[in-house]
Amino acid sequence: MKWQGRRQSTNIEDRRRSGTRGGAVGVGGIGVIVIVVIGYFLGVDLTPLLQQGSGEPQVATGQDVELTAADERAAAFVAVTLADTEEVWAAIFQSQFRQTYAPPVLVLFKGETQSACGGASAAAGPFYCPPEQKVYLDTEFFTTMERQLGAGGDFAQAYVVAHEVGHHVQNLLGILDTANRERERSSEVRSNEISVQIELQADCLSGIWARAAADQFGSLEPGDIEEAMNAAAQIGDDTLQRNAGQRVSPDSFTHGTSAQRQRWFNRGYVSGDIGQCDTYNAPSL
Repeated sequence: MKWQGRRQSTNIEDRRRSGTRGGAVGVGGIGVIVIVVIGYFLGVDLTPLLQQGSGEPQVATGQDVELTAADERAAAFVAVTLADTEEVWAAIFQSQFRQTYAPPVLVLFKGETQSACGGASAAAGPFYCPPEQKVYLDTEFFTTMERQLGAGGDFAQAYVVAHEVGHHVQNLLGILDTANRERERSSEVRSNEISVQIELQADCLSGIWARAAADQFGSLEPGDIEEAMNAAAQIGDDTLQRNAGQRVSPDSFTHGTSAQRQRWFNRGYVSGDIGQCDTYNAPSL
C-alpha cells in the first residue's frame, strides 16, 4: 500500500505515553498466545484469565511508556489509513445519503486505557465504542497480528482499521442501534447470529473502502487485496477456535467463519456498492 508522505488524519487521540503495564501473567508460552489471539477477535477482554495466578493486578506505573520504531510507524500508517476512510465515506455519505459524514476519533494506546465501553487492553484488541464514536487500537496489535496470526502486510493492517470504521458507519446510519435492540430481546444463539451479521457487514464496508482507495488514491499495490483476504481468513471464528485447539462451535460464532469474512469483504470490494452489504436480508451468509 502506498502510504508514505500522504495526508494523515488529525482525528487521532494518542494515549500511548500514558499507558499501563501489569506484572507477570500466570499462563506461559503458547497458552498466552492462544488466549490473547482469541480475545483480539472475539471482542472479549480476557485480561483476567491472563492474570490468574500472578497475584499482581495491572496498575498504572506512572511512567512514560516506551514507544518503539514499530509503534511510531504503526501510528503514522494508521493516521494515513484513517484519512483515506474519511475522504471515502464523506463522498459516499454525500452522494448516496445526502448527509455529512462525521468521522470517528481513533484512540491509540499501549497497554491499557479506559473507554466509555469499559477497559481497553491488548487482550480485547481493536474495537469501536459507539457512545464515544471512537475506535480503540493498541499499536502493538499489528505485531501480534503478523507474528501470531500469520496475517502480515500493511494492507492487512489497513483492513483492520477500515473494519472498525465500518462499525462507525453502521452507527451513523442507525444500524447498530437497531441490531443491538434486537439482541437485547433475543436468545444467546440468536444474539450471536446478529453479531455475525454486524461483523460481516463491517467486512463488506471495509471492502467498499478498499475499492474506493484504489480508484480515488491509486494507493493499492499488487498483493494488497490478497493480504486483506488472508487476514480475513486468519480471523474467522472457525479458524481461531481450531487453532486454539477447541471444538468448532457455530452457535458460539460472533464474527463469522473465515470463508464468510473473505466473501463479504470481496463482495464490498468487487461491487463498491453499500447496497450489496445487507447481511440482514441476505438469503445466506
